[in-house]
Amino acid sequence: MTAKPKLNPLFFAPFVSSVLRIEPQWIDENGHLNMAYYNVLFERAIDEAFELLGLNHAYYTEGPGTIFIGEAHLRYRREVHLETPVRITVQLIDYDAKRLHLYLEMRHASEGWLAATSELMALHIDKGERKVTHFPADIRDAIAVMHSAHVALPRPEGIGSTIAVPKNNRLGKVGLH
Repeated sequence: MTAKPKLNPLFFAPFVSSVLRIEPQWIDENGHLNMAYYNVLFERAIDEAFELLGLNHAYYTEGPGTIFIGEAHLRYRREVHLETPVRITVQLIDYDAKRLHLYLEMRHASEGWLAATSELMALHIDKGERKVTHFPADIRDAIAVMHSAHVALPRPEGIGSTIAVPKNNRLGKVGLH
């Protein structure tokens, strides 16, 4: 009897999530999606993408490692309301033995307009020692395949940007009366 060949995952560039729905309790007093739930939706999309890498529930519960987000930069571009179906793209910008630099876009699922972006640094963590550690070889191999599919994508605008008040808009220079 011959062993089944291991099938490598196919990585679309960028990865596109399933259609995600807004839950009623996520709507705030302004009538739109509360800022915290953008991160919930982004995390759900990351979970779908990471499943292809082998970073799934079984890995997190039975394996030695997990993923922590070490840094996040979220930009809100357009309001999302209760009836807004969204899809999220996940682009692997770069990686090393311990980290993944990701860029995500949340868009209306059928109309395509941009609602928000998120730039993340994901860290592979040893659950026992609670410190950053190398990905296992099979997951590193899957990450390399994903990156090879994503590397030809254009670099997203604003990657690596910082938050700052524009110098020409300081209150002292505007002369408010």
